[in-house]
Amino acid sequence: MSESETPVTYADIAAAAERLAPVAVATPLLNAPTLDQLCGARLLIKAEMLQRTGSFKVRGAYNRLVQLNADERRRGVVAFSSGNHAQAVAWAAQTLATPAAIVMPKRAPAIKAERTRGYGAEVILFEGDRVAMQAYARLLAAERQATLVPPFDDPRIIAGQGTLGIEIAAQARALGATPDLVLVPCSGGGLVAGTAIALRRDLPNAQVYAVEPEGFDDLARSLAAGARLTNAPGAHSICDALLVPSPGEITFAINRRLLAGSLVVADRDAERGMAVLFNHLKVVAEPGGAIALGAVLGGMLDVRGKTVVVVASGGNVDAALFAQILDRHPAA
Repeated sequence: MSESETPVTYADIAAAAERLAPVAVATPLLNAPTLDQLCGARLLIKAEMLQRTGSFKVRGAYNRLVQLNADERRRGVVAFSSGNHAQAVAWAAQTLATPAAIVMPKRAPAIKAERTRGYGAEVILFEGDRVAMQAYARLLAAERQATLVPPFDDPRIIAGQGTLGIEIAAQARALGATPDLVLVPCSGGGLVAGTAIALRRDLPNAQVYAVEPEGFDDLARSLAAGARLTNAPGAHSICDALLVPSPGEITFAINRRLLAGSLVVADRDAERGMAVLFNHLKVVAEPGGAIALGAVLGGMLDVRGKTVVVVASGGNVDAALFAQILDRHPAA
């Protein structure tokens, strides 16, 4: 499949970058010599916890909402999310004066629900699994004649997330670095898909890997099978931002073509990634946001002597949980 045949192109991502330039943060690529020594590689951390609303999700949400026409903005939007997409849609809707209703799991982290309300959105807490939650959100959007804004399987969302890749390439060049590997946390696959499209043009020799939690390795298994597979019911992970049942249809078509693979990481390594980011760089990451660093720390790839970009995708974690994790990893 050529780029012209894909639902998202580099030109789409470049256009999204122009839309986002007035409102989004160009988050830094951070480096710490002590972290390099720990891993035996040059690590560049893309600190998306410093993005508006505390995660990369603003990139896709704003790029989607800013393209609504006047009538669509009047009727509003509906989204479903465990928290980061929820906050991003709420913020984008507030910025664009568009009503927003967000369906969230009843057990979503309190900080994510509170901040979603804080951006002016109506929050509807849903008791049930994610498949049922998505179905409810679709019905709600139809009843209200509102636009459904999915978290990843939408070309405009993917294009917005892909602006991360453009930034990584430009910032690496400014540092005189040529990344060998780029590791990206993965849920439905929108961030890694958009990033991979951008980097195929801007860093063609870099290998891009998705990173998933144990029990939610649907992309890794789907890549091996050559078809979209679902996760077994009843799985659990501390990485609340990365718990979708299966890869997106659009995202999987992109990722099976562009990714070097998907790495599967245990919760303990994601937790260690959080502690290491705090101790070495003084930044706060949520479990799903630290999972790509967890892959490095857990030895999922041989990174010795290489330049590795690690995407730290978000920092929306409850303070009590963050303190517990730091206590569990005092020597990180």
